[in-house]
Amino acid sequence: MCPHVLIPYKPVNPKTRLSDLLSQEERETFARAMLEDVLIAVKDANYSPVIIATELYESEDHVQITVPDADLNTTLNAILPTAVSPCVILMADIPLANAAALRRLFATEEEIAFVPGRGGGTNAIFLRDASRFHVDYYGGSFLKHVKIAEDAGLSWEVIDSFRLHTDIDEKEDLVELLIHGKGRSRAYLESLGFSLVEEAGRVGICRKNDI
Repeated sequence: MCPHVLIPYKPVNPKTRLSDLLSQEERETFARAMLEDVLIAVKDANYSPVIIATELYESEDHVQITVPDADLNTTLNAILPTAVSPCVILMADIPLANAAALRRLFATEEEIAFVPGRGGGTNAIFLRDASRFHVDYYGGSFLKHVKIAEDAGLSWEVIDSFRLHTDIDEKEDLVELLIHGKGRSRAYLESLGFSLVEEAGRVGICRKNDI
C-alpha cells in the first residue's frame, strides 16, 4: 500500500493575508493551483494524497475527506488514530515541493520528522506511527509539535528542505515562487500580470496594473 500524505486544504476564502493583492476569487484559484502543484509532487513520489478539505469541492482521482465546521487540529486529531502508517501531514501552500524532497522526508530513520515553516509554523510532519502523535497547529506550532513528540518519548529530527520550508502566505513569499516555481501556481500568478522587479537592491514583485 502506498504511504498516505494528508493535505489540509481550504477551498473557500483562503490566503486572506494576500487580500491586498488578490481578490477572493483569485485567491481561491491560486490556492487550488498550489494544491495541484503539491499533488503532482506527491504522485511523482508514488505516494497517495488524501485531501482534508473544509468544504466539498470538485476533485479528480484523489481521496477527499470533507470536514466542515471543524478546525484543523480537531479534524486531524480525529483522523490520525485511524491513518495508514507511516504517513505525512503536508500543507497545501508549499508549491515548490517536489518528489525528491518528499522522499527525503519519508527516508528519515526517526519516528517523526518535521519541516518547519516560516515564522514558527510546521509545513510537514512525517509520522512513523500516526496513532502516537497529535497536532497543535497555529501560534508557533513547530515548538509545540517538538514538545508533543518529546513528551510522547518519540525520536525526531528536522529536515532541512528549502522546497518544503517555503510556504506562501505573504507578498514577499510570492517572490520565491516566481523565482523558483515551475508549476501551475507560478503560471497563474504570471497570467494575472505578476512579475519580478528590483526594489532597493532586493527582488520584489509587481502587477502590471500597479506599474
